[in-house]
Amino acid sequence: MNNNPTGCVASPSLEGGRGGSSPLHGSRGKLVIFSAPSGSGKSTIVNWLMKEHPELNMSFSISCTSRPPRGSEQHGVEYFFLSPEEFRQRIQNDEFLEYEEVYENRFYGTLKEQVESQLEAGQNVVFDVDVKGGINIKRFYGDQAMSIFIQPPSVEELRRRLEGRGTDSPEAIENRLAKAGYEMTFAPQFDHVVVNDQLEKAEQDTFELLKAFLERV
Repeated sequence: MNNNPTGCVASPSLEGGRGGSSPLHGSRGKLVIFSAPSGSGKSTIVNWLMKEHPELNMSFSISCTSRPPRGSEQHGVEYFFLSPEEFRQRIQNDEFLEYEEVYENRFYGTLKEQVESQLEAGQNVVFDVDVKGGINIKRFYGDQAMSIFIQPPSVEELRRRLEGRGTDSPEAIENRLAKAGYEMTFAPQFDHVVVNDQLEKAEQDTFELLKAFLERV
């Protein structure tokens, strides 16, 4: 992106994501939107698809966020890390396809120019976004996009998974569960809901949905 001091640029294609030889896409790419409550297994399913099915020609859309990096996260890999002030400036410039202030000064958003450059390159762009962002992207792109909601089998199972991670305090887990209950009310607004009860089945079900969508003219 020109005149871009923060480094929010189009993300590089992952393995299998360059060129236009794949039979699963035409000259312009399509969009695949994933949303889910924390702990639903969304990232596991998406990473499996990217690794095991390069023929789908999928490339991540890397979001911007105003939160600091966690662990080994790197700028331009997991996210583009901006200050809250930089994020607000880009909002004022109407540079985002979607954005949300999840908590005070905690923004997440997707840049329009990044997405368009990837689509024009023939990549099928994958979004890993919150429910409101997913709904907004689907509304903006219509039939060019397919939205998938990954749902845990129950809130009780979600609690077990979050506690099993050992990364959150009891208070943080309660907050995540409350948010998950709210997010699950948006599931009917997605094109498809995949219940992640058995991971291998959820992975295969998601693959079949993607394959059918990307093959459709």
